[in-house]
Amino acid sequence: MPGDLVRFEDIELDASRYSLRRSGRELKLERIPMELLLLLVERRGLLVTREEIIEKLWGKNVFLDTDNSINTAIRKIRQALKDDREQPRFVQTIAGKGYRFIAPIVEADEYVGHGHPSSPSHILRSVIEPNPKPSGAPEPAALTAVARNSRFRVSIVLVVVLAVLAAVSALFYRHYARIRWVREHAVPQIQQLVVNRKPVAAYLLFRQAERMSPDDLSLNRLALLTFWPRQFSTNPPGADVFLRDYNEPKSDFQYMGKTPLQGIRLPHDHYVLQFRKEGYETAETATASGRVSVDLVLAGSVPLRMVRVSGGQVNLTLGGPVDSAAGSSSSQKIDDFFIDKYEVTNREFKKFVDAGGYRNPKYWKQPFVDAGRILTFERAMALFRDKTDRPGASTWELGRFPSGQDDYPVGGVSWYEAAAYAEFVGKSLPTVYHWYEAGFARDILFSDILFHSNFSGKGPAPVGSYPGIGPFGTYDMAGNVKEWCFNASGDRRYILGGASTDLSYMYEEPDARPPFERLSTHGIRLAKYLRSEALPDALTAPIPNVSRTIDYRKARPVSDATFRIYQGLYAYDQAPLEAKIESEDDSAPDWKRQRISFNAAYGNERVPAYLFLPKNASPPYQTVVYFPHGAAQIFHSIEDGQFEGVDFLVRAGRAVMFPIYKDSYERLGKVPDAGTIAYREETIQQAKDLRRAVDYLETRTDIDHNRLAYYAVSWGAALGSIMLAVENRITVAVLVAGACDTQKELPEADPLNFAPHVRIPTLMMSGRYDFMDPLDTCQEPLFRLLGTPPQDKRHIVVDSGHAVPDVPKMKESLDWLDRYLGPVK
Repeated sequence: MPGDLVRFEDIELDASRYSLRRSGRELKLERIPMELLLLLVERRGLLVTREEIIEKLWGKNVFLDTDNSINTAIRKIRQALKDDREQPRFVQTIAGKGYRFIAPIVEADEYVGHGHPSSPSHILRSVIEPNPKPSGAPEPAALTAVARNSRFRVSIVLVVVLAVLAAVSALFYRHYARIRWVREHAVPQIQQLVVNRKPVAAYLLFRQAERMSPDDLSLNRLALLTFWPRQFSTNPPGADVFLRDYNEPKSDFQYMGKTPLQGIRLPHDHYVLQFRKEGYETAETATASGRVSVDLVLAGSVPLRMVRVSGGQVNLTLGGPVDSAAGSSSSQKIDDFFIDKYEVTNREFKKFVDAGGYRNPKYWKQPFVDAGRILTFERAMALFRDKTDRPGASTWELGRFPSGQDDYPVGGVSWYEAAAYAEFVGKSLPTVYHWYEAGFARDILFSDILFHSNFSGKGPAPVGSYPGIGPFGTYDMAGNVKEWCFNASGDRRYILGGASTDLSYMYEEPDARPPFERLSTHGIRLAKYLRSEALPDALTAPIPNVSRTIDYRKARPVSDATFRIYQGLYAYDQAPLEAKIESEDDSAPDWKRQRISFNAAYGNERVPAYLFLPKNASPPYQTVVYFPHGAAQIFHSIEDGQFEGVDFLVRAGRAVMFPIYKDSYERLGKVPDAGTIAYREETIQQAKDLRRAVDYLETRTDIDHNRLAYYAVSWGAALGSIMLAVENRITVAVLVAGACDTQKELPEADPLNFAPHVRIPTLMMSGRYDFMDPLDTCQEPLFRLLGTPPQDKRHIVVDSGHAVPDVPKMKESLDWLDRYLGPVK
């Protein structure tokens, strides 16, 4: 710019201070619009093309949507200057070309400090005329000409010098302004974007800052600490690589370059990548890996609505169903294969029904075995009827699916129906190994995919409507409906991925159900293998559920004397809570939520807790202390729908105390392995968190201290025996979908040793077909071990898997609490 400070109309633009003022009042303008305004003013009267703007502001190799960015910047400039696009006073649009700054500009030395001794014009006059003569004094003509000539030469020299100095000063200030922006704005903003899980935005801002100040130490340090090197390659090479944030499904893909790509540094996070090459199928993958290598396949070689999955060694210990010690290998090698991109829809399954699939035995290759008895084809077909006794899914009527649900996943089909449909379309039910490879691969998206999948509790949604994408481009492998797999487990068949009504961690957990079962949650996703020959027996063989290492029928608790020693580990010295109510939220219609914190009983930690107070009841409130399910060690905040499924307790008029236990939600760290000393110590800390929460409740006058309950689901229910044996101020308990610890724990943290010392009324609710906590080896033995008198304990078994359906869960829980706490006031 010709000067650091210029004026147009009543507006001052100061390049050195990066500021814009109108009549002395600061006008807010973001960095990109400010940079563009400086460029236009510098080139005033001249056309500045959009290409020049892109190069000046972002550089040549930019991955932004620059057209939209320029339009936004121009709009913000006009808003700040109060300029009119149709009748511009400052910025004129040259359609299809660019922009021109048209307002007259007055530089600083033409309006600042006239008559002031420090103004540039005054200094220039002082140098040219060091000894001005009194007015009216005579001057010889020759001397006058020489003096004029001399002054003219001096003026030219000084003007040149001042121009050079001004240019140098402008460059210096501009350079300094850029450095200051990088250090004071860009670096902190990049760090915050990384923390907020917006890695692509962080990367783009980092590239921009790098262009402005490539050798900045703070920027280089940030790159080393936060940005990890990535390599993207394809076979064949030359594919265009596009990338977006995994957790920003509506964001645009950013172009990264052509494969092979090396040396790109990105924040460590999950991304969705697309590889596009003419003549080849677009490959889409979700990954956090630093090295991504993709084999591209020719266009048209992938079956319709399927994706190709890379084979390799599959280790089922990720999912948990295999124990090599029992004779089953936990690792199998598989070849590349295809799998359905989406679950099979009602529309697709209807073709099977309309084609007479239920009448044609050729599609039903598997023997019908029910409780050890082999059924005839006719007897089996009589079981596969809809609500109106017509052939079809159990959720259908009159041989048709509900109106408007063409693209919903078919539900209510048995394993046999799923296998017959696979024969009809020339595909196969995936083995457990193939399903886990497609759903997890070697780059688990566990917690991220759950945020974007259907675990809504409201039933299935149209396929692909949730953006949770798997590592090979599949959708809905987490939630929506469960998906039958080929392998057996005893007299059951595996069904994986969880349903919309399941707890979200069922995406990873193995499940197996009776093959004739036709619940609305049971659906289909199929595979297609590249080789025509049958799969090896090792892949299709039964996989016993031997991940449950404890058979509580054979276990024996420790003696009372030993238990008292264990109990002492959970004790703590009373110390000030120093409790604080950090915030209150009264926006919910049924409750007021308080966020509280208090001192932990260990270390120097603070325990956050959320107290939900009902609006439809009067204090002092009966209060339920809640211990959540395993998703607490996946999600980082209870804001992510983690209070759903418990809110009915508050709606029914009871307060709910929700402590944030050690290594859960916002206190989540590295969860120790089961059976370790670290796990035992963490269990003790979690019990102390529960007890300190009760300590806090006793300080409040709006809480009924004699009517405290414990409500827990899955993980919390498994630990319930420990919590209830060491905390005697709780008077009643409800344990849902959990009883035993699924791993072999040290005796000081094994619920088995604590169960006989639970004395309070306890309700257990669990699923008859729970694959995680089996009825015969876990639920029933632990229930018998509870020290509660027989008349005050009850075990309700429902026809479900691990997740207990909402209606019986709510009804039985509230009835139990009413019985032992009394009705809510």
